[in-house]
Amino acid sequence: MKDIPAFPRPYSGTSQFAQEGMGLRDYFAAKAMQGMLSENSGIRYPTDELVDFAYKVADAMMKAREA
Repeated sequence: MKDIPAFPRPYSGTSQFAQEGMGLRDYFAAKAMQGMLSENSGIRYPTDELVDFAYKVADAMMKAREA
């Protein structure tokens, strides 16, 4: 699966983007992690589990975009 820029800034020169910004996969993972950290259930996630799960969610979202 190809990671694409989440917030590219157009460039009129030779490259496609003047600034590629954050990758879409990282953006999806950050949003998933934000949701997990903001829930009020009182459950605390170990950091490594939080990150792993956030990227699993991001990968599923990237895969869904290809469909």
